Amino acid sequence: MSTGFLINPEDKTIDPIEVRDLAEIASLIGYDTIASDGIGDGNDRLFFDEECFIRGSSGRFQLDRLVPVAGKGVVVGLSIDGSTLADVALSQAELAERLRFD
Repeated sequence: MSTGFLINPEDKTIDPIEVRDLAEIASLIGYDTIASDGIGDGNDRLFFDEECFIRGSSGRFQLDRLVPVAGKGVVVGLSIDGSTLADVALSQAELAERLRFD
């Protein structure tokens, strides 16, 4: 299990979570078309529905200068080789400072 955060733009919340794999991330986001972007200097990544704007998912957020995301997102770490999930390095407070809900 790896620790991370679930971003819910409809409720404007950031909740701590534990995830096992990409299938569990897909379940949390609600779709199987997952994409991810690196955030910061470490191995943390933002996972989101790649087709979020095509679907018209409700609620939006933006992390740093990444393209805004519609719908839920998950922030979790990756192992150094990128093959498995790892605990997120970012704290909930740090994530909240870098996140903007629209």
